[in-house]
Amino acid sequence: MVHMAELPSSLFAFLLLLVVSLGDASHPRTPSVPPSTEETVETYNSYYNYVDLSGRLQSFAQKHPHIANLSSVGRSVQGRELWVMRITEDPHRDAPGKPKFKYVGNMHGDEAVSRQVLVYLVEYLLTHYGEEPRVTALVDTTDIYIMPSMNPDGFERSVEGDCGGKNGGRNNARDMDLNRSFPDQYDGTSVDAETVPEVTAVIQWIQEKKFVLSGNLHGGTVVASYPFDDSAMHEQQGHYSKAEDDRLFRYLALVYSQNHPGMKTGVPNCADTPDETFNEGIINGAQWYDVPGGMQDYNYLHGNCLEITMELSCCKYPPASELHKEWDLNRESLLAYIEKVHIGVHGYVKNAVDGGALFNVSIVVASIRHNLTTGKYGEYYRLLLPGTYNITAAAPGYTPMTVDSVVVVEGKATELNFTLAPVVNEKATTYAMPSSHGQNLPSSTTMSSDSTQTRVVPETTSSPPLLLPERQPVQPQDFRHHGYSDMELFLRKYSSEFPSIAHLYSIGRSVENRELFVMVISGNPTVHEHGEPEFKYIANMHGNEVVGRELLLNLIEYLCRNYGTDAEVTHLVNNTRIHIMPSMNPDGYEVATEDDVKGYKGRNNSNKVDLNRNFPDQYFTIREPRQPETIAVMNWVKSIPFTLSANLHGGSLVVNYPFDDDKEGLTQYSQSPDDKVFQQVSRAYSQENPLMHNGHPCEDLYPNEYFEDGITNGANWYNVPGGMQDWNYLNTNCFEVTIELGCVKYPLSKDLPKYWEQNRRALLQFIHQVHSGVKGTVSDIGNGKGIPNATISVEDIPHNITTAGTGDYWRLLVPGTYYITAFAHGYFPLRTYASVSKDHVELLDFKLKRDTNGQSPMSPQPTPNPSEKAFHSLIKDLSLGEGLEQLVSSTDTESRLRYRGYKDLSGFVQGLTLNFPKITSLHSLGQSVEFRTIWGLEISNKPVEAEPSEPKIRLVAGIHGNAPVGTELLLEFAALLCINYGKNPAITRLINETRIVIVPSINPDGREQAVEKQCTSLQGSTNTHGKDLDTDFFGNASQRVVEPQPETRAMMDLILGQGFTLSVALDGGSLVATYPYDKPVQSVENEGTMKYLASVYAKNHPTMHLGDTGCSNNGQMGNIPGGVMRAAERQSHMGSMKDFSMDFGHCPEITVYSGCCLFPAVEQLPKLWAENKKALLSMLVEVHKGVRGVVQDKSGKPIVGAIIVLNGGVRVFTGEGGYFHALLAPGNHNIEAVADGYQQQHKEVVVSSDEAASFIVIEFDMDNSILGLPREFVVAGAAASMTALVVTACIIWCVCAAKSNRQKDGFHRLRQHREDYDDEIRLTSMGSKKSLLAHEFQDESESDEDTLYANKI
Repeated sequence: MVHMAELPSSLFAFLLLLVVSLGDASHPRTPSVPPSTEETVETYNSYYNYVDLSGRLQSFAQKHPHIANLSSVGRSVQGRELWVMRITEDPHRDAPGKPKFKYVGNMHGDEAVSRQVLVYLVEYLLTHYGEEPRVTALVDTTDIYIMPSMNPDGFERSVEGDCGGKNGGRNNARDMDLNRSFPDQYDGTSVDAETVPEVTAVIQWIQEKKFVLSGNLHGGTVVASYPFDDSAMHEQQGHYSKAEDDRLFRYLALVYSQNHPGMKTGVPNCADTPDETFNEGIINGAQWYDVPGGMQDYNYLHGNCLEITMELSCCKYPPASELHKEWDLNRESLLAYIEKVHIGVHGYVKNAVDGGALFNVSIVVASIRHNLTTGKYGEYYRLLLPGTYNITAAAPGYTPMTVDSVVVVEGKATELNFTLAPVVNEKATTYAMPSSHGQNLPSSTTMSSDSTQTRVVPETTSSPPLLLPERQPVQPQDFRHHGYSDMELFLRKYSSEFPSIAHLYSIGRSVENRELFVMVISGNPTVHEHGEPEFKYIANMHGNEVVGRELLLNLIEYLCRNYGTDAEVTHLVNNTRIHIMPSMNPDGYEVATEDDVKGYKGRNNSNKVDLNRNFPDQYFTIREPRQPETIAVMNWVKSIPFTLSANLHGGSLVVNYPFDDDKEGLTQYSQSPDDKVFQQVSRAYSQENPLMHNGHPCEDLYPNEYFEDGITNGANWYNVPGGMQDWNYLNTNCFEVTIELGCVKYPLSKDLPKYWEQNRRALLQFIHQVHSGVKGTVSDIGNGKGIPNATISVEDIPHNITTAGTGDYWRLLVPGTYYITAFAHGYFPLRTYASVSKDHVELLDFKLKRDTNGQSPMSPQPTPNPSEKAFHSLIKDLSLGEGLEQLVSSTDTESRLRYRGYKDLSGFVQGLTLNFPKITSLHSLGQSVEFRTIWGLEISNKPVEAEPSEPKIRLVAGIHGNAPVGTELLLEFAALLCINYGKNPAITRLINETRIVIVPSINPDGREQAVEKQCTSLQGSTNTHGKDLDTDFFGNASQRVVEPQPETRAMMDLILGQGFTLSVALDGGSLVATYPYDKPVQSVENEGTMKYLASVYAKNHPTMHLGDTGCSNNGQMGNIPGGVMRAAERQSHMGSMKDFSMDFGHCPEITVYSGCCLFPAVEQLPKLWAENKKALLSMLVEVHKGVRGVVQDKSGKPIVGAIIVLNGGVRVFTGEGGYFHALLAPGNHNIEAVADGYQQQHKEVVVSSDEAASFIVIEFDMDNSILGLPREFVVAGAAASMTALVVTACIIWCVCAAKSNRQKDGFHRLRQHREDYDDEIRLTSMGSKKSLLAHEFQDESESDEDTLYANKI
């Protein structure tokens, strides 16, 4: 056969005109006169050249006009049409309601199987329509486009039987590989319409049609390949380049491969690569080999479309005799793959005003950083795997709309429509289509999985450009100085208008009680997402340096308005969690004055303290008291794993980097270990500022000042002890620089637009710097869990960073090759090298192996049953995000809060047991001096049965009768639990899995004496004997002078006899949570866990975690970091209930002071309840964390009284059934189990802040040694010594007989005074093992002095 490529060009053109009428040159083109109306029956025994293919397709279109339409999307280099067959119901009309699907074949001209297979698919769909239900449904509901040949020129040069592609038909007629010619995400490949018109045509086609799913058919092996096809480093092979929809791509590739009998084996057995295998018949493109400029990546990144590449045969151009077999192998895969265009979510986005369709609206799925946009009818199709998603529709000029908990089911798309309301007076351009041109879209915005209703909006006549036109970002329009109230309204406005990406919060208050607002902007703004770096901007630290304040408000507006439409902004927001604090010193701003060039009015805070001289310093002692603004920022920075930060100032024009001071106090270069990194990020900012990089900032004010490249080392400029940027670097993972934005500190408002213009590019470029260096995850190689607080060390740079809560980390580095080590307590360190490039962050994960250090392995751990898995899932949900907040809102009860006297209180708790007898049990713990009952209410699903495997929490209040708020809070909490049991699933499950003991009033006598609205009065604080009960808990007789009070005795018996896991005591007079000890000790064993438990309560309280006690009514003023402190630092004293619980009850107890006023007015109770409800619920969640398990011997017999030593210090004992449970702070912990007669056992556990305690089983082996010697040796020695022992016994008997009278008299006197030692005898009789715990949490240096520490609040 003569190939068309061999004919003269004039003859070729003549023959082409005989075959097809070209018509108008505009696209799309359709043939007006087919060469034949006869449809030939397919024989599967020959390839179609271009003329044959054209005739065949035209014949199909003529025969099936009701479902087929043939058109051309463009021409090849040699003028051949790029035919596309559209197959759908009513194919001549463009209407919404059906997702668009495409297959492209023969992209490489010599890979010919795909060309033929797609022709067969066209015929199969057309001829089986109306006969086969599956095909009929597919055609009726899908807009299918099939391009059999993207490279017809290359095919004409190829030769049948050429399996290796040696005849040069792979590329187009200008020798260009079409699958290396698309724009690339890393290299920015340009498209030349002259050399690759085929690519140009396909790009336009992709942009115009907004396909949903696609397949690109090739040949040369048998596998399905999925994005990404290349990586930034362009490693030849082996680099897995993961797309955001990686799980979905794998699923789609498996759909094709698992329906292909040969592909699914993963063993192609190709002659040229006999050893090549593919797991399950699929592979990530870049992992196979690097393909820059590939079509499938372009579809995903620029076309709304998910595409994979299918390699169909080992031989690229096999003999025609193989074609029938290839069709049989691929037919089911081709059909099954098309069907997947109907999974996920689909719907319309319309204008709330007139119902018109909104074009180019971004559809954002939380946690998947890949958005798509709506088509011209407002329609969208978002493929998703089954699951629950939060989905947002966002467009400039409209208020975003988010629908939470959208359920996607298997096999069928969920319908989800959006209605967006325009922003009033919005100047930004929108893409709303005028509804007057057609009918409105459906008005429903509810989800439906079976809706088929569609409405038609006439298509526009204009043809889209090759690529969507670049949209200019929306710039801020309103430039003015914002006072505090104005700024607050601005922030609230943008947080409200853009809730899917913007979240406003406060980190504390200023001296004058102004909020320190922070706006966080991110794709999922309320939570830290694993792998996403945290970035911050802080401004207005000096109140009269205002440019930064206004620039950050401009930046907030810019990011919000351009999200979803500007590629750079969308990328930054989707991949970075950006925290913006416009004003750290709002008090100073309020007194500063406009047009202040170089003054000081308003520079400091209201206490006249320079906040940038108030942070702890590495060289000098900062003597000014730490200010509330400083403390708030310190707590904030330590609570979030920030990577990079900038502190915006004014008065010069330069970027200033650490260190800010020198140990000698001299003006000289003070180099940090990361000096090169700081220079790099500083230049990133200065180079984007058209004035700053010149280095001559303020020639009129400071003519001699010069900064090379617009940057300077801080101390080399002038010394700043106590600066914020140095503190960030030395105490956290965060690299911070200080940016001076202009020579005038407080410029006129008319000058603000020029500051935005000078700095807007620099502000964005600096955020980009957070994505440099290396990042990754440190995880346990055994269970795959991330390791928090692991250390990342870079060789030759003496500055380490640590991993965040889920094991992720970010380490800024300049380009180069580094040796990097990850190590964590209890693991072997791992060292590797990384090559860091300039333009992207290097991914470097570490999988650490545990260091067992010769420890005996534990027995196999039980597999959690489905019920336990569900409970673990509940604990995780309640620990993350808004889970606990949602529980609070779902358990609202009609509260009738009031103060209850003893009689009313007794009736209330008795009423709970009468109304909820199945889950409550009421006990009398004892009586007060005046014979009032001290009630203990137990809430559990089996309150009268022992359940030793469940954790037990104790909630107590009223130890001081003049602070009754805690009593009322616990009564209301008990009512909430009982009322919601059986109604609220989370509350029901928590009660089923927990034993809750509530003691609402320890001191009922004192409560009867207290007086309402007395905030500082001590009346009623003691019991009737005038004893402060919180100084009466002594475990040792040597420490007790008199008998314990009856109230104390009742609580001591409860603490000692119940085996509690956690205790929370409520008190009043402050706003703080304290942890042990109350007594003066030098250090607290396991202090990290104690402090962590207190912080859990504080952080779930709306104001406590801010640390501002604000108790001016009783003189208790101050700022407590995180709202948490050691109890002795508040008011040191001996004999506290908290200390007794720790030392003798072996149970950690925190004390929560719920408010400044001891006995506030009854009207305050609802507010106090609302503040503490979430925190109390958090304690029910927290008691299920830490580590729990059972100790048993090899036969499975439980061992009671075994000692569990935590981290070499803290001890707990196993109780009934051998069970134990200990709360621990998140991190890695060592467990040592000891029991008499058994070999010591060791184990390491990882505790997570959001995971329920895993159940572990510790099995003991018998210890066959005695005193470290073999048992047989000791027995023999004992026998040899028996005679001597008998003689010794006789001597002892004689001596005892001689002294019997004196001994009897001594025992008589001891019995007379038995009462004085009752507590000591009882405690010591509990067994020698428990006596080991007498000083479990005590420091050895502790004395019995009753030393009182000064009140520090």
